[in-house]
Formats: sequence, structure tokens, C-alpha cells
Amino acid sequence: MHLTTERDGGVVTVRLHRPATRNALSTALCDELLATLRPLDRDPDIGCFVITGSDGFFSAGADIREMAAMSPVQAMTADHFAGWEEFAAFRTPKIAAVAGYALGGGCELAMMCDLVFAAEDARFGQPEITLGVIPGIGGTQRLTRLVGTAKAMDLILTGRMMPAREAEQCGLVSRIVPADQLLAEARSAAAVIAGHSRLAVTAAREAVQRSQEVGLREGLLFERRVFHGLFATADRAEGMSAFLEKRPARFTGS
Repeated sequence: MHLTTERDGGVVTVRLHRPATRNALSTALCDELLATLRPLDRDPDIGCFVITGSDGFFSAGADIREMAAMSPVQAMTADHFAGWEEFAAFRTPKIAAVAGYALGGGCELAMMCDLVFAAEDARFGQPEITLGVIPGIGGTQRLTRLVGTAKAMDLILTGRMMPAREAEQCGLVSRIVPADQLLAEARSAAAVIAGHSRLAVTAAREAVQRSQEVGLREGLLFERRVFHGLFATADRAEGMSAFLEKRPARFTGS
């Protein structure tokens, strides 16, 4: 077992647990994570995932022992990191709750999530350059989109670590939370997300993600069409009725 899971209502918390390797992202861990989350991603009663680490580490990165002896052909044919793109594509919202170090693949894993909550002691970095390689799970792409070219170049070319406060200031981190409140804060936010209309949450995520891939005009058109489409849902009718009647909405995902 490389991770543990806990379900509370519509929220599933996944804790990485490979203490001997500082939660290194091995193939076995990736396979276990995907096998765990695939059915939950299709479960209409699950509204949010919280991904966190253990023992002072979110994750120290990819498992170098698995890759150290690989030839270029082996690296290409194995497509070592392909499974992480499946994780990134899950439609259920994901919150990364980061305490301690999120380095290399660990930083990339956090960036695959929709929100990143960081403890005050969190450290982020892409130190692959010190191993003679570059980030391989999206670091050059997602980090640049989140923090801009100048900051991404700084982190990737020097391999330095970025503290939580700097990460928040440049857009990598959503919230900074005292370490002893991190998981509770992440779960609380996850419960709020899980309580909304799943249709609207999915649509909102897709619209925000589209903004990173298309121009403003096309993005605005996509947003408007999705907005119009939600008027066909029972959740839209319920949400607006609840607002007018000054009562909590009861969403059904329909």
C-alpha cells in the first residue's frame, strides 16, 4: 500500500504514504492512485478529492531509482509518466494540501490539482536540472502558465525551492494555512465544492481550463454557451428558486 484513503460525505482524502522514499511518485503509487480514484471519479456522490502527503513531505518527486538505468528507448516506450495525465484529466475537482516539500514530480502533482492549499512551511521546486534532465510531468508547461515565464525560468534553470509565501504571491498557491489547520481547511473547502451542483462545478472547471488554451474571444464564447446550457438543468432551477425563497439549495446533479 502506497497511500491511504478516507471518505467523509462527498469528500475523499488521499494521503500519499511512502515514508522511506519521501513519497516518491513510483509507478506502483501512480497505479494504485488511479485504481483508487477511477471509480470514485464516476461516483455521482463524490464531489471533491483532497490529495495530501505525510511525514513532512507532500512528495519529493519522481522515483529516481526506477529511472536511473533507463535508456532513451526504454524511457520512450515505457512512457513512464503517462498515468499522471489520466489523474490530471479526472473531472472531479482536486485540492492539493501541501505541507513540507513538493519537489519535481511532487510540485507537478500539486499543479495537476485545481486548488493548492499550502502550509506555512511548504516548499515548491523543479530541481530536475540538478539531475541532468528537465521536468517531465508538465513542469515546464503548467508552471509557466501559473507563474509566468520569468519565475518558471528561475525555478527550472536554478533548481531552487520556492517558499509558500512566494508561491502564493506568484499564483501557484491558492491559500496559505497554518500547518496544524491545513487538512481541515482543505477538507472544509472540498465539502463546500462537493455541496454545489456537480454539473455547474464541472462546467466551471472546464471554462477556466479553456481560458488557458484559447484566446479571449473564443473563451468568452465558450463560457456563454456553457452558461446557456446550464439553464436546461434541474440544478439551475433549484439554485435560483432557493435563492429567491431564501433557503439552502438541494442539488441533485441533474
